[in-house]
Amino acid sequence: MVTQDWLTDAVLYMYALSLLFFVSDAASGNRSARRVGTGLLVFVWVLQGAFLMALLFDRFSVPALTIKDYLFFVSWLLVSASFMLNRLMRADLLVLLVNVVGFAVLALNLIERPKHDAALQPWEVARRLLLVHVGLITIAFAILTVTAVLGLMYLFLHSRLKKKKWTQVMNRMPSLERIDQYAYRAGLIGVPLLLLSLSTGTAALLTEGTAADLMDGKVLLSFAAGIAYVVYLIRRLAGKDDGSKLAGWNLLGYGLLVTGFFANSYSSFHQMI
Repeated sequence: MVTQDWLTDAVLYMYALSLLFFVSDAASGNRSARRVGTGLLVFVWVLQGAFLMALLFDRFSVPALTIKDYLFFVSWLLVSASFMLNRLMRADLLVLLVNVVGFAVLALNLIERPKHDAALQPWEVARRLLLVHVGLITIAFAILTVTAVLGLMYLFLHSRLKKKKWTQVMNRMPSLERIDQYAYRAGLIGVPLLLLSLSTGTAALLTEGTAADLMDGKVLLSFAAGIAYVVYLIRRLAGKDDGSKLAGWNLLGYGLLVTGFFANSYSSFHQMI
């Protein structure tokens, strides 16, 4: 067993099996494999949703967050995003890549390890603001993960086309123009959510009277990510850069966001283990 619970093992195995069917479809255009993979993924999504409801019920009255809870929600959001992408764009390879990221997040999350709470100080007065902050940044992180995957796809396809090295995998990818459009549209959703989460987090600190914590390393990295994303959107809207440079701004913002998420040594109050 990967974990110490048969039900979570079953979710992992079904998720992995669905990815294998998606890979089969991406490699050979096997429509029946895609249908089976989608069915398994729907079952995984339903089970994850049930787990989340149980977690929300358990955590509702306790303003504590564990990294297990956070990553589980991110994984569920990525599965949900893959369904929407599949419905709206019919981009098979993009759906596969998003689900690979979602599976990696879920697998790392479910492997048995000691439970630790996120070391957030109990903000009694700002508790509701904190809950809104956590919810917004979780959703923003999931959407911006999709944006980052699109950025990587753009750079990969651009590099291959520049070197005139065409492969069958590239036949399954959208055009550079469409990838750029999809990334921009996802950014238009994810970036405002990120900025809203930063504003509510800032309001919570000010309400609690701990404004000095705004200079915390993780907070500064999050604000730097927000600035990078704003620059990305502005330059995309103004047509200042080509697609590869825009993808670079996109990935810079995501890199800062992920670095801030794991940079426990730079934070005195906002740690996750």
